[in-house]
Amino acid sequence: MAISSRSVGMTEIHCNFPQNPFRRISRRISQFRAGFPDKKPAAGACEEQDELTSGSAARIQRRDKQLPEIIGSDRELMSKLTTLGRPYRHFPFMGNRHVETIFASFFRSWPVIKSRRECLRMEDGGTVELDWPLEGEDAELWNGELPVNSPVLILLPGLTGGSDDSYVKHMLLRARKHGWHSVVFNSRGCADSPVTTPQFYSASFTKDLCQVVKHVAVRFSESNIYAVGWSLGANILVRYLGEVAGNCPLSGAVSLCNPFNLVIADEDFHKGLGFNNVYDKALARGLRQIFPKHTRLFEGIEGEYNIPTVAKARSVRDFDGGLTRVSFGFQSVGDYYSNSSSSLSIKYVQTSLLCIQASNDPIAPSRGIPWEDIKENPNCLLVVTPNGGHLGWVAGDDAPFGAPWTDPLVMEYLEVLEKNQIEKPLRRTIDDVHTPRVDSVHTRETNNYKSPIENVN
Repeated sequence: MAISSRSVGMTEIHCNFPQNPFRRISRRISQFRAGFPDKKPAAGACEEQDELTSGSAARIQRRDKQLPEIIGSDRELMSKLTTLGRPYRHFPFMGNRHVETIFASFFRSWPVIKSRRECLRMEDGGTVELDWPLEGEDAELWNGELPVNSPVLILLPGLTGGSDDSYVKHMLLRARKHGWHSVVFNSRGCADSPVTTPQFYSASFTKDLCQVVKHVAVRFSESNIYAVGWSLGANILVRYLGEVAGNCPLSGAVSLCNPFNLVIADEDFHKGLGFNNVYDKALARGLRQIFPKHTRLFEGIEGEYNIPTVAKARSVRDFDGGLTRVSFGFQSVGDYYSNSSSSLSIKYVQTSLLCIQASNDPIAPSRGIPWEDIKENPNCLLVVTPNGGHLGWVAGDDAPFGAPWTDPLVMEYLEVLEKNQIEKPLRRTIDDVHTPRVDSVHTRETNNYKSPIENVN
């Protein structure tokens, strides 16, 4: 089916890109740290202890506590990842998981990027928006067009997140530096995307992603397509990979801070009255801010919707119980969480997948990681850092204000996969997928600072 489009005038936004003070400070700190030699690991620190499973995967546990734990069976791939063996040395005073999570959310630099926004109409009448980066502070970096056959990277932010989030912007910049096309998939209601049906999005809903992937693949028919997801976006991405299995049009994917088991994540959210309660309320506030703009869509609607509870939701569970689980046909919140967990999908993934988790993540707890299924799946590679918090990872050369520690590893992994795909082209199977209609196109400067903790997931 051909893509139909409606011509819309382009709105140009002229802006001067200021020098980011956080970036300047971060650069000075990096220069200061570079003057000191790296701490030498203790004798035997890099020796591997392999626990082989029936799938011949190795669980590599490092004696040096600063090194990540690694699970994977593709030793040829792992040998090509020079960033895989880097120690995780958190920035001073960032050893606490809540400090690292909150610091990154508040103080990570916010690159200025202007994007071209596409509004896509889905098969059911719903709407999502794609942001394609056009230019930024470094004019030389954004000068000129990339080759049409350059690889394309689709980015899936976390709950209520979008192209305005700092971790997303840093990945957009890194992709551009490596000569990759990139695009941010803003889910229904997120990043000012309109809601045109009485249905938002959920941890289980993959149809929008399926149609977005086809839209990108049709446009870039000569390119390999990849995807990176964070938190809830990672859960949706892994579920998609499991559903399409051997018919996946993606050449590779990366999952970061994936909650994996939503039942366990929900249990941890409601333990005590500590920081997790703060995160829960903040995420619920982000959902509440989206809902009032679209209440008319739910007027007189049939079903077990509890609109008053949704409007006053104090937790993500309140919102999911009053709206999400009803919209997607689940009997209860528990039913929704247990059947929407991407941990169920890992065993079916047939696409190269890198999963990066932090062992002290307060929102995506490590006990929810499907360790055994990952070990038994030769397509999966798991990296678990000793620290990092949730979407924090304040370590590495760009710490404390720059890109997360994970970004170099993510990009190197994708580059290695792309080299392999050039040698062994992947045939896409997307003919049976609905092609979304392009409703509008306009230019947008994504530099709106938000209350950081609102998008911590």
